[in-house]
Amino acid sequence: MGMEFDDLQQDILNDARRHYSEETVDHFMNPRNLGPMEEADAFAEFHGPCGDTIGIYVRLNGDIIEDVRFITDGCGTSIASGSMVTILAKGKTVEEAMSIQQEDVLRELGGFPPEKEHCALLAVMSLRKALKLVNV
Repeated sequence: MGMEFDDLQQDILNDARRHYSEETVDHFMNPRNLGPMEEADAFAEFHGPCGDTIGIYVRLNGDIIEDVRFITDGCGTSIASGSMVTILAKGKTVEEAMSIQQEDVLRELGGFPPEKEHCALLAVMSLRKALKLVNV
């Protein structure tokens, strides 16, 4: 059974690589900043029309985003999008992070098929919702 599982896993990864960039596959397989954060200054979730949810935790040092983490119950593109939006936001001011766009996430991840582009927007909207809750 172990060999059959490995073969199946490899087939799934090969299929993903036909539709997604290596950057997207990497962020799905090895998400950055995944998991809850204790002592966050803000947390917000945004629910997408597809049923996926991304939650964003933010911790500030002044008006600089010192740490940002995400959780999701979503698909691989939601995981990759949450991972990338946290990378884009970390170290920025709240104002700078509020200007992160869906297109920024898509560009950094090498683009998604049109039917999956909403996942990048889901990550951005989750970040903005969390940032609106912080007092700076």
